[in-house]
Amino acid sequence: MTLLEMIQSRPMPFAALMGVTFVEAARDKVVATMVVREDLCTLGHSIHGGAVMAFADSVGAAATIINLPPDAKGTTTIESKTNFTGAAKAGSTVRATTTPIHLGRRTHVWQTRIETEEGRLVAIVTQTQMIL
Repeated sequence: MTLLEMIQSRPMPFAALMGVTFVEAARDKVVATMVVREDLCTLGHSIHGGAVMAFADSVGAAATIINLPPDAKGTTTIESKTNFTGAAKAGSTVRATTTPIHLGRRTHVWQTRIETEEGRLVAIVTQTQMIL
């Protein structure tokens, strides 16, 4: 089973609810896409900050899962910081690319770039995942 198939075989319920689609997976990079639906937007028809953060959190969690040691029971987010730099309008697709900053025995730190289809930066999220 490939790493992408591993992620896809155990869908995270909230990520599935948001419409997250994992499209690439390696131990040092996970990529996912998500259509910006109206129910994920602000009144101005732009993606809601909470949707951006949840999208990034899901991709970082998936990246940690495929890097867990054999004796681990799972992972949980213990810290997350988001810098918002732009908007994505309803109907567009955003792409999240996460790469590791630190892969330790007890924690992983991931940086996720969320961009529009045109490559405009929407946010950069740095999160720490604790290995359980």
